[in-house]
Amino acid sequence: MASERRASDLTEEKEDVHRNPTEVKMSQIVLPCHANHCGELSVGQLLKWMDSTTRWMLLRHSLSKVNRAFTSSMEVGIVARCEDLFSDRQWKVCRAFATFVARRTEAGKVQLKQVIPHTQEEQMEYSLAAERRRMRLIHAEIINDLLSSSSTQADDTLTCLEFDDAMPAERTRVESVELVLPPHANHQVSTFGGQIMAWMENVATIAASRLCNSHPTLRTIDMFHFRGPSHIGDRLVLKAIVNNAFKKSMEVGVCAEAYQGGEPLRHINSAFMTFEVLGSDKKPRTLPRIRPEPVDGKRRYQEAIARKKIRLDRKYIISCKHTEVPLSVPWDPSNQMYLSYNNASALKMMAARNNWVLSSEKKKVSLFTLEENQMLCFKVETHVDVPAEQVFLLLSDLRRRQEWDRHYKECELISQADEEDTIYRVVTPSVTRGARVQDFILLASRRRPCDASDPYLIALRSVTLPTHPPTEDFTRGEVLCAGFVIEEESNHVAKITYYNQATPGVLPYISNDIAGLSSSFYSTFLSCSQFLEKNKDNLSSDSPSAL
Repeated sequence: MASERRASDLTEEKEDVHRNPTEVKMSQIVLPCHANHCGELSVGQLLKWMDSTTRWMLLRHSLSKVNRAFTSSMEVGIVARCEDLFSDRQWKVCRAFATFVARRTEAGKVQLKQVIPHTQEEQMEYSLAAERRRMRLIHAEIINDLLSSSSTQADDTLTCLEFDDAMPAERTRVESVELVLPPHANHQVSTFGGQIMAWMENVATIAASRLCNSHPTLRTIDMFHFRGPSHIGDRLVLKAIVNNAFKKSMEVGVCAEAYQGGEPLRHINSAFMTFEVLGSDKKPRTLPRIRPEPVDGKRRYQEAIARKKIRLDRKYIISCKHTEVPLSVPWDPSNQMYLSYNNASALKMMAARNNWVLSSEKKKVSLFTLEENQMLCFKVETHVDVPAEQVFLLLSDLRRRQEWDRHYKECELISQADEEDTIYRVVTPSVTRGARVQDFILLASRRRPCDASDPYLIALRSVTLPTHPPTEDFTRGEVLCAGFVIEEESNHVAKITYYNQATPGVLPYISNDIAGLSSSFYSTFLSCSQFLEKNKDNLSSDSPSAL
């Protein structure tokens, strides 16, 4: 029975001897009062327990660390697992990341202690936290761009408004009022975030059930956003409505507002929740259509479509495996955010690996390899007497790479998406005599350091463009993950590390070096060092990296 299971909120178990002092493990027995109609742990209760776990972690951070601390905010990672007491079977329920902001004091703005990662996993989460922060900051901008573009105004989404059997969205509207009592608040008399999230999940579930006339199952939550605190004595007004019903899922928008006495409502929180209705076969059922109300309803309807597109883009991009063909993913402005995130994150994850094996070394240029799960990666390390920022700016423009890398025969800038993302077409000579030359369509994603402990980053991966399909004259090559990590050793010395996850299109260029039959990697990076030292004071003003 689900009520005989124990739920645990914890961070991932560490295989290393080092144990993160902020790691908190909280175990709870799931009792009938914690269960929903199916006898399973309710999402609202799970949110409360997850919130409790993060509060303990934050208290510890005043002495040590969490995933990562920025200037005045920090990210906490949470994993919820279940365990069956009779079979010892364990499984993951969900994973989440919570961002907390330090409040100002009388002395002014709080400066948080910076995190020092120790293990490979901590280093990986530390690096990825910066990418997740970047995505959060531009999420609203991406939604607005999608809404303003013609791609989100599909004809079929508008014609569904004319269906006679569609349910008016107004029928799904739910409004509830909760009084914040002392058990709902912390020692600072502020309402527990977990309690607010549980109340919001409750009204959202009611709204979803009104559309489907059944018990819905919550699948995803799109970013709880706490806009302000509430306190003991507040009345919390919780509002929910079905924004859009897709074929087998629906989005419910929910918000929380607070007031005391005759004061105006204060917007406390908002979120978007995706529900499904499972049949007897445990598969999602087809849902009724929804007819939005005019003006605000239609706006919410279209915004739900944009959020669904972002979720699908993210799922497709991040789920692509190196064993699948093709390795490239389609690029367009609507999925740029997640392509860029995945591009930089993949390089950061490769750089965080600590089991590299030195393959060969020549005059301070080192070649390392990593074989894992039928995957071969390599990296080349060297140092140059050039400031790290200048190295970053010079290497960012792939059009100049042919000045030092003989494997770059031609390089054309196709599209400058923004200051951080650029798409190039690269032509490389054939390694095999008589074979066609290769071309690559590459997305270059650049990242400057978030703080002094971060390196500069230039991440590369293949994408597909309808304007540049494969042609008979070239063999279309693909890059899954590659790029440069540039670390500042001193004001005038930088450490350069080039990474590449070998693919069939890349392996022929490096296989002899890995096998020890050649040392062409040395001559290539010697040329790179000479190029950097020669041009460190001559950065082109029309370079994308100089914008």
